Amino acid sequence: MSLAKKSGLYLPRRQFLSIAGMSTLSLILAGCETNFLDGTVRNLAQPFNEKMEGLLFNPRKLAREFADTEIEPEALLINTFDVTPQIDPRTFELKIDGQVKRPLNLNLAQIQNLPRTTMTIRHICVEGWSAIVQWAGVRLREIANLAQPAANVRYVYFKSADGYYESWDIASALHPQTLLAYEKNGRTLDVDNGAPLRLASPIKLGYKQSKWVTQVSFLVRKPRMSGYWEDQGYEWFAGL
Repeated sequence: MSLAKKSGLYLPRRQFLSIAGMSTLSLILAGCETNFLDGTVRNLAQPFNEKMEGLLFNPRKLAREFADTEIEPEALLINTFDVTPQIDPRTFELKIDGQVKRPLNLNLAQIQNLPRTTMTIRHICVEGWSAIVQWAGVRLREIANLAQPAANVRYVYFKSADGYYESWDIASALHPQTLLAYEKNGRTLDVDNGAPLRLASPIKLGYKQSKWVTQVSFLVRKPRMSGYWEDQGYEWFAGL
């Protein structure tokens, strides 16, 4: 019986290979009496795991979508910092910059006039809970089409009004199910869930899906501060 299905537990192939890669490295270092969980081992293992997950990621494969009748309106829990930012949608602007041909500042009306996408997907939190949610908004690829990133861009960096920050690989950011959402479950997005604009996607864990997004930067290199939780030890790729 494989490790992936031991005791009835099923791990997606990407997660299994990620664990296997870290386990192999820990065995190599065990003879040196090195603690597997210390920062040195984590720093060695992480680039390997990210590379493996990137290779396994299929930018054209769609995650499962659900019927509207399957929406779970009470299941989406609210995880925030101590302060919830109050942003006036009438004066809100999204800044798009970095290695792009056309830096932009888009107000909410301009964003809502871009091609609209609706999807009902499962939001999965690293804490172990999930919720089926309907999101509506603009695909991030539509924003990229306007800004025209350089051919060597590899990362997208997001800043939020509450100080949160996050980065994605470019392939995941341009996936057809990665949205900058302004509606949830058929209604205007509420402030607790990230209004006026937040990331929503079924291909990443919840902590990658920034709320209150105010800036999107297209970058050639991964930023030194790559993500709020990642800088505290969470996995960076966080793919599903």
